[in-house]
Amino acid sequence: MTDPQIALLMLGLFIFVVLLGFPIAFTLVAMGLGFGYYAYYDPMRMQSLFDNRIFDLFVQNTFSVMSNDVLVAVPLFLFMGYVVERANIMNRLFFSFQLAARNLPGSMAVAALLTCAVFATATGIVGAVVTLMGMLAFPAMLEARYDKSFAAGVICAGGCLGILIPPSIMLIVYAAIAEISPLRLYAGALLPGFMLAGFYIVYVVTRAYFNPSLAPKPERDVVPIREVINELLVSFFPLAMLITAVLGAILLGLATPAEAAGVGAAGGLLLAALYRSLSWERLKEAVFLTAKTSAMVCWLFVGSWTFASVFSYLGGHDIIKDWFLALDIGTIGFLILAQTTIFLLGWPLEWTEIIIIFVPIFLPMLTTFGVDPLFFGMLVALNLQTSFLTPPMAMAAYYLKGVAPADVELMDIFRGIMPYLGIVIFSMVLLYNFPAIALWLPVYLFGPG
Repeated sequence: MTDPQIALLMLGLFIFVVLLGFPIAFTLVAMGLGFGYYAYYDPMRMQSLFDNRIFDLFVQNTFSVMSNDVLVAVPLFLFMGYVVERANIMNRLFFSFQLAARNLPGSMAVAALLTCAVFATATGIVGAVVTLMGMLAFPAMLEARYDKSFAAGVICAGGCLGILIPPSIMLIVYAAIAEISPLRLYAGALLPGFMLAGFYIVYVVTRAYFNPSLAPKPERDVVPIREVINELLVSFFPLAMLITAVLGAILLGLATPAEAAGVGAAGGLLLAALYRSLSWERLKEAVFLTAKTSAMVCWLFVGSWTFASVFSYLGGHDIIKDWFLALDIGTIGFLILAQTTIFLLGWPLEWTEIIIIFVPIFLPMLTTFGVDPLFFGMLVALNLQTSFLTPPMAMAAYYLKGVAPADVELMDIFRGIMPYLGIVIFSMVLLYNFPAIALWLPVYLFGPG
């Protein structure tokens, strides 16, 4: 076999092994070292079994990941998210949004989506948002006689907004891989993120208006406007001020993402203390989960950079690039084919594998096809919503099923999330036809890239 054929075998074997359930990070490391040993094998200079340049590459990649300034923001944003998650702020937030939206059709669903959108900006952790909202809002909607599929779709779709809305961990990872400014990436994601959340709310209100049986209007006493404002002041505005301070400092260039994340982590601790939710046990849980998730992300990077280096050295990137060029499909065809591939990969894989392994395959081709890496990143971020929402491996559905009542079947959840897949695809088409949705704010704040 030729080296490029070995590279394609390496890629196919990786997908097969991952589907068997092996840990992603260690699979990447093992395959990178194994195939790398073959790729860099030189019997003329070999002094011992371990005298192979792949081990030097592995050590160098490990050091590069641990000293990457962009990735410093990951554990800090994670800690901020886990602290806020454990401060019981979401309960207050959901209740206050319920009061504020009480006159809208599907008011509880709207409140759930608003809570998810706000919490997504504070955590960026999809599994946590879906699980918490599944325990908090989902039973409340079922008790209010909401349709099971309708309510499940709201929770799953809203919980996935953390992939897109800053300070998304995914955006930091993409910034490190694509070697572009995370500041510009965060600015570019704001409008698409809130646009998608807005489309979700419009869909929910419209369906509830034309089919009230899906979301019956709760019978509730008239709530004074003063009480609504008071609830919003207590639950929404402190968290909103923290988020605004963090994102504002980043977008205005007053702080790097790592510095702003540090302030956010301290602000999360302060909020938890003010709400009297800060305990030693909760703090230990937040620190443990932060260390666990950060270690996973870092080892994914180490493994993926080693894997990608060997894959490229064997000629894998070249053969894929030549194949795309041979198709003679132009920029539109390239974007459609690339996004379709990412969409299909979202069935068996999560966003981490897609971003770290497969997106780097397309990145070298962006210059050839004249595609802005930031614009491509926004399309990918929108598309990755589908990796959590597409059956049969829709992780958001499984997160919700894990905390849902026993009578809620997985097929009920799958039926509920299908309309939101259509909304995501519509948003991608809209973004492609109007790139300014993603590119206007970064250019306005930071000038041309």
